[in-house]
Amino acid sequence: MSRPPLPPFTRATAEEKVRAAEDAWNTRDPERVAQAYTPDTQWRNRSEFLTGRDAVVGFLTRKWRTELDYALRKELWAFTDDRIAVRFQYEWHDAGGQWWRSYGNEQWEFTAEGLMRRREASIDDVAITAAERRIHGPRPAGDRTGLPLH
Repeated sequence: MSRPPLPPFTRATAEEKVRAAEDAWNTRDPERVAQAYTPDTQWRNRSEFLTGRDAVVGFLTRKWRTELDYALRKELWAFTDDRIAVRFQYEWHDAGGQWWRSYGNEQWEFTAEGLMRRREASIDDVAITAAERRIHGPRPAGDRTGLPLH
């Protein structure tokens, strides 16, 4: 199975890969998202370590049951032939109605077929009010603005 764009990455193809990941995660469909990873993918998400697509599906299912109305923005930070680093922000609310903005960085490593074999994510959460929200669903078509620092 191939998942273009494929390594070796150029700036344009790395940005395309980042946007495809953002679009997929904004569907909040664990099965769809998991298809971008190798069957034996290795993940670190915060303090949780996962191996394999089935673990990814389980993780994302749990995540989106608690991170309600999740909406994400990713931005390319750096890339090499088969690796991409991104920074991201996403907003969500918990069951009690508290809104959060989560800030993070990820490092990705890809196979020659364009599947992600490794993902490492560091994430911090900041409580916000509903009035402070700035991410209201998936990115509108044509919007390529960068992420604010705070």
